[in-house]
Amino acid sequence: MAKVKKRSTLQVWGDVIFAIFLREIKSKFNDKLGVSWAVLQPVSFIFILSFMRGRLDGGETHSMPTFVFIVYGMLCIQLFLTTMSAAAGSIKTNKPLFAFRQVQPIASTIAMVGFEFLVKIAVVLVIVIAMYFLGIEIKIDDPLMVLWNFTVLWLLATNIGLLFAIARAFIPEIDKLRNMLQRPLLFISGVFFSLQDIPKETWHYFDWNPILHAIELSRQAAYPTFGAVGVSELYLNLSTLIITFFSIACYRVYWKQAISR
Repeated sequence: MAKVKKRSTLQVWGDVIFAIFLREIKSKFNDKLGVSWAVLQPVSFIFILSFMRGRLDGGETHSMPTFVFIVYGMLCIQLFLTTMSAAAGSIKTNKPLFAFRQVQPIASTIAMVGFEFLVKIAVVLVIVIAMYFLGIEIKIDDPLMVLWNFTVLWLLATNIGLLFAIARAFIPEIDKLRNMLQRPLLFISGVFFSLQDIPKETWHYFDWNPILHAIELSRQAAYPTFGAVGVSELYLNLSTLIITFFSIACYRVYWKQAISR
C-alpha cells in the first residue's frame, strides 16, 4: 500500500507558489516577445534617455556618468510599475485556481511579483554587459544599500498592487484609475532629473513620492559624490512599512469576498 506523504502548511504553501511561478514563466515564454520585450524595453529606454540627457550635460551628471544616472532611474521606475501591475492583476489572472483549497490569492501575488523581480535581475545583467562593452566604469560603493533600496521599492509596489487587486474584485473600473495614476510617475519620480536640478522651493511637489527617494538614495549609495539632497531612507522605509501593514490588513479582511465575486 502506497504511503501518503504528509506536508506541513508551509510546504504546501511553498509548492503552490512555485507551481504558479512556473505557470507564469511558461505563459510568458509562450508569447513570442514575452520576456525578451520585458528585458529590451527598459534597456532601449535607458539608451534613449541617457543620449538625450548626455547632450545637455556632456555625459556626466552630478559626478556620475549620465548613462548610470539614467540606469538607476529607469530600473527603479520599471521595477515599481511592472511589479505593481503584476500584483494588481494577480487575483483576476489566476482566479480559476482558487477553486483548489490549497491555492490562496496571496500565493498568486507572491509568485507573479517574484517573477517580475527576476526579470529585472536579467535586465541588470544585460545593462552590466552593455556597460562593459561601452567602456563605462561599473562602480557601486555600497551594493547592500542599493539592493536594500530596490527590495524596499519592490515591496512597496507589491503592496500597492495588492490593494488595487482587492479593490478591483469589487470595482472593476479601479484598473482604469490605476493606469491613469501611474502615467505621471515617469516624470515626477526623478528618473531623468535630480532634486539638485530644480529650485528648493519646488521640492515639496516631488519629495512626497517614495519612488523618488529610492532612486536618489540608490544613486547616492553607488556614487557617494552624487550628493543626494531632500531625500530620506527613514521616509522610504516608513512609507513601505505603513502601506505593507495596511495592505495585509485589507487582504486579511476581504480576500474571501474578493475571490467569491
